[in-house]
Amino acid sequence: MVIRKNVLRLAVPIMVEQTFVMLLGVFNTMMAGHIGEEAVSAIGMVDSLNNIFISFFAALSVGATVVVAQQKGKDDLKQVNETVKQALISGLIISSVITMFMWIFRVGLINSFYGSATELVKANAKIYIEYTLITYPFIAIEQIANGILRGCGDTKTPMIITIFMNIINIILGYILIYGIDLNSLGINFSTPSFGISGAAIAIAIARLVGTVVIISNLVRGSNNIKLRRILPFKFDIKVQKEIFGIGVPAGVEQLLFNAGKFIVQVFIVTMGTVSIASNTIGMSICQIPNVLGNSLAIAATTLVGQYVGRNDVKGAKGTLIYLCKFATVFMVIIGIICVPLAPTLASLYTDSEDVISLSATLIRANGIAMVIWPISFVFSAGLKGAGDTRYTMVTAITGMWLFRILIGYLLGVILGLGVLGIWIGMFSDWLVRGSLYSIRLKGTKWLKHRIV
Repeated sequence: MVIRKNVLRLAVPIMVEQTFVMLLGVFNTMMAGHIGEEAVSAIGMVDSLNNIFISFFAALSVGATVVVAQQKGKDDLKQVNETVKQALISGLIISSVITMFMWIFRVGLINSFYGSATELVKANAKIYIEYTLITYPFIAIEQIANGILRGCGDTKTPMIITIFMNIINIILGYILIYGIDLNSLGINFSTPSFGISGAAIAIAIARLVGTVVIISNLVRGSNNIKLRRILPFKFDIKVQKEIFGIGVPAGVEQLLFNAGKFIVQVFIVTMGTVSIASNTIGMSICQIPNVLGNSLAIAATTLVGQYVGRNDVKGAKGTLIYLCKFATVFMVIIGIICVPLAPTLASLYTDSEDVISLSATLIRANGIAMVIWPISFVFSAGLKGAGDTRYTMVTAITGMWLFRILIGYLLGVILGLGVLGIWIGMFSDWLVRGSLYSIRLKGTKWLKHRIV
């Protein structure tokens, strides 16, 4: 397969960035796994809950990326810079409101949705959620800023900042989770271990630093983007409508999609700590083949958006199909490699033989299912780049609620296949959505929702 230079130029920095994002999750889960099954289970539970609310920020990021990409394709740089300011302020307001809401109801949410978990798992979950929810504004600003930069074709800056954040998180995570003791080396110095609290504090500090760095970058200006004087601030209704016109459907899609994943997580909680831990570890390891796929999906949103902004329909469709084929070939190869290595990979997280065995089964199943992942996620990202977010919203909701949840519940709970049944439901969701996106691309309706 011929590799296009414009795709490489945009996708390689994203790939490096996504690798470090993956490593962030892998190292956090790995370190938590060595604290105990209860800790890794708690992190998986809280992340399922956090992702529901973080989906709002991702939606604004998608809205900003698509609007900026299409404006960039049209060379409307004045509107690009106005979009920067409008998107960041909206994200800060929404994330602050969600943070306050979550703080008030944090304990009740854990007890209500994860009541069947052990008391130690719930105690760890309550600790972890308190630290992570206060980072919502940092996540929102960082995601929106990264989306804006990518929309303009600058994928290197988000990559560098993400690498920096991950280095901070890994170093601080190890120190705060386990503590350090240099007394054995003749140096009278040691720090306490904070366990799961340390994992949460480390990721919170990393997100804060990342936010400060990326805002500083926008203020200095780069690649035709500059965050100009914010105050006095006035909402630009036209720009906000463009951002939310894309972002709201994407937000509803992500909200209901993550709510569905959350419900599936609730199913898994009833299956016991081994199942919870295996699901968390399996999901963590399965991020490895997803790195390439997620990178090309992010690139698809930007590239398709820019082609549509230039009114190059043939280029938009051809590039999207190419990206999907590229992702399919390489994700299948990586998935196949992961199949025989599954037990070894799982053993890096835990010493529990039961957890290793079940995690390995999930990893192998995912390796086989990699062939259908790209048509579901790369095509979806490309359609969003064209502004066709309402269709992707309806399709994602259909796949999640009619297939992932119902089939997962039937196979996993009713028929007793456990977590594997839940994952088969997930694969059916991928297949259904991918098929519907493929049909959509054959027509021209997906091109009628451009912003500029």
